[in-house]
Amino acid sequence: MELKELNIGSLVIKYPIIQGGMGVGISRGKLAGAVSANGGLGIISTAQIGYDEPGFEKDQNKANLDAIRRHILMAKEISGGKPVGVNIMVALKNYKDHVKAAIEAGADVIISGAGLPIHLPEYTSGSACKIAPIVSSAKAAKVILQNWLKKAGRAADFIVVEGPKAGGHLGFKKEQACSITDEEYDAEIKKIVETVKEFEDKSSTKIPVIIAGGIFTHNDICHAMSLGASGVQIASRFVATDECDADIKYKQAYINATDKDVIIIDSPVGMPGRAIRNKFTDYIKNNRIKPEKCFNCLEKCNPAEVPYCITKALTDAVCGDTENGLVFAGANVGRINKIVPVHELMEELAGAR
Repeated sequence: MELKELNIGSLVIKYPIIQGGMGVGISRGKLAGAVSANGGLGIISTAQIGYDEPGFEKDQNKANLDAIRRHILMAKEISGGKPVGVNIMVALKNYKDHVKAAIEAGADVIISGAGLPIHLPEYTSGSACKIAPIVSSAKAAKVILQNWLKKAGRAADFIVVEGPKAGGHLGFKKEQACSITDEEYDAEIKKIVETVKEFEDKSSTKIPVIIAGGIFTHNDICHAMSLGASGVQIASRFVATDECDADIKYKQAYINATDKDVIIIDSPVGMPGRAIRNKFTDYIKNNRIKPEKCFNCLEKCNPAEVPYCITKALTDAVCGDTENGLVFAGANVGRINKIVPVHELMEELAGAR
């Protein structure tokens, strides 16, 4: 099947493939720029993006805002000026600041989840930036689209549907993520497409539906399209690329992982998360790792109560300590067996190889 271009309002993406945002430091300017340069839509995650910026230890917000600007400009340069987006978690303490910094730096798209992005239309008002919520059910899609239409008088520019096979934070209870069948979730996707169609009619606006979670091959993309999607979002496969911003040891953890290594953990964000089993995940099953300091990442986080500091866990991993850090990954990570250039992966996904 030949893939059609993805149209998000005035933005035209050659292939209907969005690279998922991965924090802390996994998808930054280098990876996002390469994906956009090769026909997809590259996405930078702003979650603690400035972990390696000078001054991060003293002022996390300033370091993150500086890094947002720097990595968007980097991605734009690498892509040759093609569209580049950011993923900004609603759960972040400085969510609004991240949105404003991304707009100022020239981000073309903001994708937002880990909570309902109720205020995103307000924060982006007056800009040309396209905005999209992440949802996992028809109910959630209806709530957010109805809210935006009623309070902001506008529709989403597109919507990302993140399924139970996704990596990182999940919009499901732990039991749901493990028990939902492909057939059951396909039916849910169709319900979401129908719900979105209702709001397209109400707003006279085209709202592309993007399917995420478990998309691994060209055939998976074709299947998503058959359900009514306009495109897909893929994250884990882009970790095992030359251009991924993570340490080579992080990428190797993906290569070494098997299906049996994929587990679901409890995150301080308040959601379950899918990760690769290691010493860290084994330890936190029955033990608390008391945070030594607060990195001011989450709006609702009490360092005196959380089971561990998620910033430290993710930073340790991205810097190469993949046994004592948290390595998020999608359900299909066991199928990844080599590191390739982004160009080669994009050709494979597009059906050109």
